Order: sequence, then C-alpha cells, then structure tokens
Amino acid sequence: ALAHAERWADPIKRLDAARRLYAWRFGRILPHRDIETLRGIEGARIKEAYKTVAQSFGIEWHGRHYDRDNPNAADLPNQAINHAATFVEAAADIAVAAVGALPPLGFIHEESSNAFTLDIADLYRVEITFPLAFGAVKAYQEGKVASLEREVRQRAAKAFRQNKLIPNMIDRIKELLDVDDRDRDP
Repeated sequence: ALAHAERWADPIKRLDAARRLYAWRFGRILPHRDIETLRGIEGARIKEAYKTVAQSFGIEWHGRHYDRDNPNAADLPNQAINHAATFVEAAADIAVAAVGALPPLGFIHEESSNAFTLDIADLYRVEITFPLAFGAVKAYQEGKVASLEREVRQRAAKAFRQNKLIPNMIDRIKELLDVDDRDRDP
C-alpha cells in the first residue's frame, strides 16, 4: 500500500506507471507523455480489437453499446462483454487485495472507487475478456448452451485456471509498484 500510495502521489511516477501499463498493453513503450493522448491511442486499439476478436469468432459486431440501467437491452456480444468484464474485474479485485494495493488509486482510471482494479483488469481485456465474451456468444448462437451468462462464467473459470490469471495479476502489480517480496519469510 505504501509503495502504491507513494507512486500515485508523485505526478512523475504516476505518469510513468500509466505509461508502463500502456506499454504492457501495446507491447512497447509509447513516446507520448500526455495521459489524454495515451487514452486516445488505447481507445483506438480497443475499438479495433473488438472488431478483430469478434471477426475471429464469426460474430457480427456493431460496436460497444449498453445501458447501465438496463444491461439486458444490449445485443448478445455487449451482454457477454459485460459479464466477462465483471469476472475479470473480480479477479483483479482479488489480486489488488492480495498485495495490499489501494483500489481507488488508479494510474489510468481516476473517477472510480476501484480505479486501480480497472487498470489491472484492462491489461487482460484483449487476451482474456474479449475471447471469453465472443466465444460464449458463438456457443450460444449455435445452440450449444442455454445461458449466455453461465457460459461466460464457466469459460472464465477455465481460462482463469489455465492462464493462472490471478497469480499473473499479482506479479504484474508487484512489478508495476517495484515491490519484490521474494526474500520475505513465508
């Protein structure tokens, strides 16, 4: 918690942490130092990723649309993304709690009581969240499953185990915060 708070409170270290989070998403460090520019680049990447992953599963994609007050009014892909995102965020909640980090102190997300949790969950959006969602939609559309939410949940449990998602999230958080606890007593 102390390492997190110190990094978050220092504007230079805070921006460096945000840039590191973006570098992990992009696979490279971007030259931009303005957080708004980085958010815009990430938004474009995610928009393209929705299309690409949907296409890889043969799912028709019309964009990200949902009503927070009535999530079931969304089309199937958007409903599935909502479910998958909830499960990945829950995993990130566990990882953040496990290391004693501070959920409200996000480096990219700022206006949420779980901003840091969202920062961590978003690291896995393209590789975990989208395939969970679109894979479940495909199975549902083919009549292989009766419940979209249940299918996303079952796929999430399997993917989380296979990818060791929570331990990987914990390691990423420690790396982000430059915390090395390997020498501590068990």
